[in-house]
Amino acid sequence: MSRIEKKNIIVGVTGGIAAYKSCELVRGLIKKDASVQVVMTKNATEFITPLTLQTLSGKKVAINTFDLEWESEIGHITLADNANLIVVAPATASFIGKVASGIADSLLSTIILATKAPIVLCPAMNVNMYENTAVQENIKKLQQRGLIVLEPGEGDLACGWEGKGRLPEIEVILEEIEKTLTPHDMSKEKVLVTAGATREFIDSVRYISNPSSGKMGYALAKEALNRGADVVLVSGKTNLCPIAGIKTIDIESSEEMYKTTMEHLDWSTIVIKAAAVGDYTPTKTHNGKMKKDDQDKTLQLKRTKDILHEIGKKKNGRIVIGFAAETDNLIKNAKDKLKKKNADMIVANDVSKSGAGFEEDTNIAHLVYNKNSEELPLMPKSHLARIIFDKISDIKKDQ
Repeated sequence: MSRIEKKNIIVGVTGGIAAYKSCELVRGLIKKDASVQVVMTKNATEFITPLTLQTLSGKKVAINTFDLEWESEIGHITLADNANLIVVAPATASFIGKVASGIADSLLSTIILATKAPIVLCPAMNVNMYENTAVQENIKKLQQRGLIVLEPGEGDLACGWEGKGRLPEIEVILEEIEKTLTPHDMSKEKVLVTAGATREFIDSVRYISNPSSGKMGYALAKEALNRGADVVLVSGKTNLCPIAGIKTIDIESSEEMYKTTMEHLDWSTIVIKAAAVGDYTPTKTHNGKMKKDDQDKTLQLKRTKDILHEIGKKKNGRIVIGFAAETDNLIKNAKDKLKKKNADMIVANDVSKSGAGFEEDTNIAHLVYNKNSEELPLMPKSHLARIIFDKISDIKKDQ
């Protein structure tokens, strides 16, 4: 379940060439089950028809402040009061200037002045206009008032210039909306997350590893960021892209993960060990590639450092969350791990179950804490990350 779901979101569209991209934004919000009301300026209707946005949103598009039929149905003050969030995409230089000056000469600017909801502005304009001192001063003024102004994208612009001025990517806008609607209950926390798989090298090209994708750890890091925390992500091998706003430290081996995690332990207030760390590593690493021959080989392994156990020994008031990937005796093993590692909670899952194994976008988890266990249904890892942080909030209250 997205935080956008069932939220009343006003999508403001102003008169710029990027107005056509607002269709994609509306579609993205509708896919997340938001209730979308489009409000256009008159200039915006020169770039895209209201009928298009009405068809996508399923609601009549609001344009004219003095539309008697519209006012009799809902009214601009009602729109301002009922909105959970207002996003303006694109936001032109002219519109930004008017909002900064408190000018309410359109329905959209009137709603923005009347609302108490968070406002996200997505500038899109010529690069020279964006860099103009007046525009930059207006943006800073709005940011100081609490409005969120996204950085434009860079690239070829419709005017023929190249540089900063493109409407931010729709996925970036949707992520900012999700972040803005997320409660910032972790704003005082420093969250250390481990994610992904480690590699224990046998020689220069061969290694022991596991199929962990890192998706769960990255979902947890992103949720922590959205809730206002400072986040450090110690990442093993993964195909996932770095998350903007998060300090990500890439490592390969379990030893590197141990050293990096322990180096940041004193900094942290919450530690979440979601990485799939190798339990064993070769006693010797061959320099170069071992050539094959007709002889059988015996690979000697030694135990790696138990990172969660070491963290538990140095807990010192911080909240510690561990993960347990099991194939049998799920709850018993998780409860044993909770006690032995001195953790506050273990997130256990049976990786043999469909939808709960490595590389999946979903998980089926059991939360084990104190003497309790809570079984959760199949859900996206992003949703599970939210539930884990909800539980961390409960743990904080009980400390």
